[in-house]
Amino acid sequence: MRVIKTVSGMQRLQRHGRVGFVPTMGYLHEGHLSLVRMARKQSDFVVVSVFVNPTQFGPHEDLARYPTDFARDRRLLAAEGADVIFRPGAEEMYPVSYATYVEVERLTSNLCGRFRPGHFRGVTTVVVKLLNIVKPDFVFFGQKDAQQAFVIQRMVRDLAFDTKVVVGPTVREPDGLAMSSRNSYLARVERTQAPVLYQSLQLARRLVQAGEQDPVRIKRRMRQFIKSKPGVRVQYIEIVDTEELKPVRRISGRLLIAVAAFLGRTRLIDNIILQKRG
Repeated sequence: MRVIKTVSGMQRLQRHGRVGFVPTMGYLHEGHLSLVRMARKQSDFVVVSVFVNPTQFGPHEDLARYPTDFARDRRLLAAEGADVIFRPGAEEMYPVSYATYVEVERLTSNLCGRFRPGHFRGVTTVVVKLLNIVKPDFVFFGQKDAQQAFVIQRMVRDLAFDTKVVVGPTVREPDGLAMSSRNSYLARVERTQAPVLYQSLQLARRLVQAGEQDPVRIKRRMRQFIKSKPGVRVQYIEIVDTEELKPVRRISGRLLIAVAAFLGRTRLIDNIILQKRG
């Protein structure tokens, strides 16, 4: 397994057959590795990027303390059979003269985009650049970051990239907490409270299955349930369609139910997708 640190080195690399690509910011967990396994099954040559992208962090977010452990990441990726790790530095991806950004409209105005201005511009810009550098046949993202996945799918379609976006299911801890590199920030008591996000989503699922059609009532029940856990501060609860990510007035069709909350200083997100006929 090779480690490549330059754009030119990655562009010159000889690829063999279908190329699968998994973009990551490192500090890998089972969610990332599940995507690498998907890439391994669907591709002949697997590239994983490890790059903490500064342009998707706001001025008061956690760029400076984002967890890293490249030696561990390298061992895990070698064990999964990755062929190449692309590990550029920030100055390699964004040289002093850099002046170009990519932005997807509408889909980025709600959910996380409402609270993290500029975040998705940073995400789409780095993904476009990575796709141009790696030139994969397939690129893999996780549903845990559902808005990101929908935004990337729209961007790839709108800009006519010859790359298929594959979205893998959210991988969870035994108690339901969605795996995330940021889980490492949680203090012990916060970790015991964190599964409440997924539990609230399961509550929403049960309400829909029982026939509830009013998203306002569902969100109210979810918020009440989360607030029953001390120390958890809800940032948003939304029920949106999966085309434009707009709030719905009635539970019908394919829906994304998403939640974001703070436990102490740590911001966590989670979601489920439901298909409701009628």
